[in-house]
Amino acid sequence: MTSYQNILDSKSSNQRLLAVLIDPDKIVLHNVEHFISKLNASITTHIFVGGSDVEDTKTDVLVREIKKWTTLPVILFPGDVSQITSEADAILFLSLISGRNPDYLIGKHVEAISKLESTTLEVIPTGYILVENGKQTAVERISQTKPLSRDNIEHIANTAKAGELLGMKLIYLEAGSGAIHPINKDIIEQVKAKLSIPLIVGGGIKTKTQLEDAYVAGADLVVIGTAFENDESFFEELKKPQNENIC
Repeated sequence: MTSYQNILDSKSSNQRLLAVLIDPDKIVLHNVEHFISKLNASITTHIFVGGSDVEDTKTDVLVREIKKWTTLPVILFPGDVSQITSEADAILFLSLISGRNPDYLIGKHVEAISKLESTTLEVIPTGYILVENGKQTAVERISQTKPLSRDNIEHIANTAKAGELLGMKLIYLEAGSGAIHPINKDIIEQVKAKLSIPLIVGGGIKTKTQLEDAYVAGADLVVIGTAFENDESFFEELKKPQNENIC
């Protein structure tokens, strides 16, 4: 089964999906085994790998190491073409539809084709929407685009729907790493109401309550990054039920 079909099936059955985003520049390679063992014991269903500004070859090396210790799908969440590696299972082919910088709407994608054609990666077209969260994010700085105002929910929802009508298979609402304000429930609810494709929500989610709020509001897949990086005890709150694997 493809990664995208898995997400579709989970959406249809109301299964909650959780991805942990690992930034190659923020994890020490010899700590990967320990970190992944905690993920394997948690309710995590996917691993995303990527960052806004990552050194060449780091992503490839990290994905190889992650694959040694888990069977969870590893999906690239690239900030640049240099982060493409054939070692992953799939790639979110992100178009920053909240901005108007042509490089991040189509330019980087054209640049990526020669790399993608030499891989067997599953490519998942994803409309990426950056929403203002209270501080400047790395995505904003590097892409040279402004986030959408979190107060203009109609515009956010219409942008998401436009992405779907353009052929995107996923919509990703992003508050940014270390966001002061995560995507609020009103935004999630109104975007969800517009879409027939799966909705991903990430950025600024630091507690189990915030995670639950995102799911209840309509997120099909929630992404957590900084919360795990800064506080590994968060894993304890997200452990799988002990009888989950009992037949």
